[in-house]
Amino acid sequence: MNTTASTTETTTETRTETLTYTARAIGSAALAQLRVSDDAGRPCVPFTDDEGGAPLRCCLRPSDPGERIALVSYAPLRRWAALTWAKPGAYDEQGPVFIHAECDGPGEADGYPFAHEGALRTVRRYDSEGHIVGGRLLAVPADATAACDAAFEEAFADPRVALVHVRALEYGCFLFEVRRP
Repeated sequence: MNTTASTTETTTETRTETLTYTARAIGSAALAQLRVSDDAGRPCVPFTDDEGGAPLRCCLRPSDPGERIALVSYAPLRRWAALTWAKPGAYDEQGPVFIHAECDGPGEADGYPFAHEGALRTVRRYDSEGHIVGGRLLAVPADATAACDAAFEEAFADPRVALVHVRALEYGCFLFEVRRP
């Protein structure tokens, strides 16, 4: 997925939103690895999600009831660092994320994923070595796209910021990544 602007259309209205930044799902190579063994070394154990609503990091949408998913340990900064030769040291975190047992990755998103009104998100900033260089709390308002764009614009105004992780405040879980355009 690239970091250029993308366009999404809602099905309930005839408006088109242009997102300034791209929310990045877990990539297909990482998904293939996680479906064998997660970043904590545990085997992937898929299950049927009877209730639905689990935030899937493979396709950036909530799960539907009856889908086969797995809860795995994921280290997003570690995987980014392996591609960029960064050395995040103690900032390398791993945590639980839901993924499909099988999935081809993200489809067309309707705005930023998991950014529903009232949600509390942390927007954590990292430099090119993978060290935290700031962050902020985002209480998602009704206009989630504008608020997320503003938070990312603020983050990338700092020339040290190479990427941003968006996390759920309630659980601290990684939701998605945004890289410098």
